[in-house]
Amino acid sequence: MTSNFGDAGIFLIDTFLGLYLVVVVLRFLIQASRVDYYNPICQAIIKISDPISKPFRKILPTIKRIDFSALMLAVIVQVFAALMIILITDYSTYFLDPILVAWSLLGIVAVIMDIYFIALLISVGASWIAPFSNHPALSLVRQITEPICAPARKLLPPIGGMDFSIILVFVMINLIDSYFLVRPLAEILGVIPDLVLWA
Repeated sequence: MTSNFGDAGIFLIDTFLGLYLVVVVLRFLIQASRVDYYNPICQAIIKISDPISKPFRKILPTIKRIDFSALMLAVIVQVFAALMIILITDYSTYFLDPILVAWSLLGIVAVIMDIYFIALLISVGASWIAPFSNHPALSLVRQITEPICAPARKLLPPIGGMDFSIILVFVMINLIDSYFLVRPLAEILGVIPDLVLWA
């Protein structure tokens, strides 16, 4: 019975703090991508993340579109979630272990990769279903993915009206996620998946 309560606790932490982490990381990407601030979805993301991130903005500046306050908040959310899970599981040896910060940073990179992957899928689907839509969600997706798609478009320009550069971006995301950065570092650092919020 205790195991069921523990599992339910982990599920709730993963769900609610995981969703909040995605919002905070989206705020980071919105700033980095210079997304239209007046987009209603951007406004919602800023309103949700602002109460907690505002104190960090007084200490940590935004330098060259990098919002360090959002990044710090994302790390804190990851570490806080890990500490809560540790309290209800048998991972007590990791309580206040500095390795949690490294795991959290890696978890944030994984969340960024997942957001880009999902955003690209939405972008591809929308280009077939609603290519001329100005829906706020699709505008947000286009603006977030543009900084990573533009360099790929220079390497692989459209052929016969078809943009194949997005395939190149998908390949790069998978290489970074599975072979070059996230998974290899997770193995080196001995990441315990239960203690890291993955998108």
